[in-house]
Amino acid sequence: MKLFMPVRVFFEPQALEYPLGKEIYKKMENANIPIKITPSHNRVTGIPGDTPQIGYREAKRTLVVGVKKSLKFDPCRPSADYQFTLGTSCPGGCQYCYLATTLGRKPYVRIYVNIDEILDTIRHYIEKNLPAVTSFEAASTSDPVAVEHLTGSLRKTINFFGQQTHGKLRVVTKFANVDNLLDLEHHRRTKFRFSINSRYVISTFEANTASFEERLEAAGKIAQAGYPLGFIIAPLFFYETWQEDYQELLTKLARSLGASTQEEISFELISHRYTARAKKIILERFPQTKLEMEESTRKYKWGKYGYGKYLYPPEKLEQLKSFFFNEINRVFPQAQIEYFI
Repeated sequence: MKLFMPVRVFFEPQALEYPLGKEIYKKMENANIPIKITPSHNRVTGIPGDTPQIGYREAKRTLVVGVKKSLKFDPCRPSADYQFTLGTSCPGGCQYCYLATTLGRKPYVRIYVNIDEILDTIRHYIEKNLPAVTSFEAASTSDPVAVEHLTGSLRKTINFFGQQTHGKLRVVTKFANVDNLLDLEHHRRTKFRFSINSRYVISTFEANTASFEERLEAAGKIAQAGYPLGFIIAPLFFYETWQEDYQELLTKLARSLGASTQEEISFELISHRYTARAKKIILERFPQTKLEMEESTRKYKWGKYGYGKYLYPPEKLEQLKSFFFNEINRVFPQAQIEYFI
């Protein structure tokens, strides 16, 4: 797929005090990308768009370069002990994105340039938890692979974790530009997970991400490079040909990986769910969406943060769970299913 290049970029003044900020500024200047200075990476004005559809589209074409001020990490269960971020949002246009309610009306692509400070904070967390091994998730609010060609930050982070005997990294992506990560001395301390789905779901709901074939090819490269490997199949949808399509996904995935790596891989399975607020925002941005969001067919479940989500009813969830457990165990008999939600 074509690598992301913004049509406009905003820099926080402090970002230009860091080597990475200066490097990205030069790249944008050389590419004749319009550059503006913004007082804060949290309050960016000047992104066009008078309607939700245009505002969303233009935000996804906008890069904001800033400095991560808060370096206190939140827990990240069930994925890892903590989460940290190299940026927020991504160029992808996934209609169901769970970040729809947290990134504002214009979810611009933001990257942080104070990578050494972020890594130093990770080191402190690791040392604080000794002798235990501490795990970290790097993709809870962004997709670092999507902007890696601009930042090199994920490469630096993987190298860092390769030197940490008591730290482990987890990364998830829907993008395929992984070639600059294949020669690293990761020492198997970074686990790569690819967010995959059926051909129909990717082509219908996941605009501006790697294709079905591209993701499988990239996963094969990562496996050959010796990384621990996993797959998030999410969201799991019911639609007319869902069973045949997901069977195709698992069969072609096994073919891409080859027999040598299959016994080490893992799966995370997440069924489709949404909040009332997310539905409102999704329908504003994608008024013609084919996402099924009919409350009468769902079960409402309150969450720990004071709001609820619409889930598939128990009998539907059991049908999904039974299908995927059976098929994964058939195609990948030695793989681990980490969880189903």
